[in-house]
Amino acid sequence: MPGMAAKVVISERQQHVLRTMAFSRSCAKGLAHRAEIILLAFEGHKNEDIAKQLDCERHSIGIWRRRWQYYFEQLTVIECAEKSAALREAIEEVLSDLPRAGCGGTFTADQIALILAVACEPPDKSGRPVTHWTSRELADEVIKRGIVATISVRQVGRFLKDGGTSTAQESLLAQCQSERRGGLRAASARGVRDVSSCAATAGKGRNPYGLRR
Repeated sequence: MPGMAAKVVISERQQHVLRTMAFSRSCAKGLAHRAEIILLAFEGHKNEDIAKQLDCERHSIGIWRRRWQYYFEQLTVIECAEKSAALREAIEEVLSDLPRAGCGGTFTADQIALILAVACEPPDKSGRPVTHWTSRELADEVIKRGIVATISVRQVGRFLKDGGTSTAQESLLAQCQSERRGGLRAASARGVRDVSSCAATAGKGRNPYGLRR
């Protein structure tokens, strides 16, 4: 039985931008297609209906719905603080192609950093009935949040192993869990440094509008 589809909420200005993208001849085909997905989802259409209407896979619709839901708050901040052009660019970034898993170097520095950031959160914050993250639970969570379209348990394990600590197996998980148990205030700052260090190692790409991936 399919799960509950992510609820899509958009503001009036975001709706205007999405409509412009969806029906513009100059907009990249993939972006226009995803803009239509978000608009139809906002109108209350089910994934199955959107898939038939746009002739695409139902699974991909779920990915873009979750991705929009995850970034909506950040888009709203940009909408309130920046000009229209900035909102358009931010929306295009959110709806840009997701890297494919399974090949080396296919995850951006921002994605890796956000995966590690999730690993430093208590699992119960995400509704997980566990006290410690496992690679499998973490992989499932980052896909659910729309951070990546798909990722293997083994790949998550590699990110954790290289997450800025010297210990091998699940080193970052152990570090974050130890910090939470100790209740140390300094842990947050150290975790940010670890994530930043990993992001810098993985690549130097930054996004100008502060969208956290």
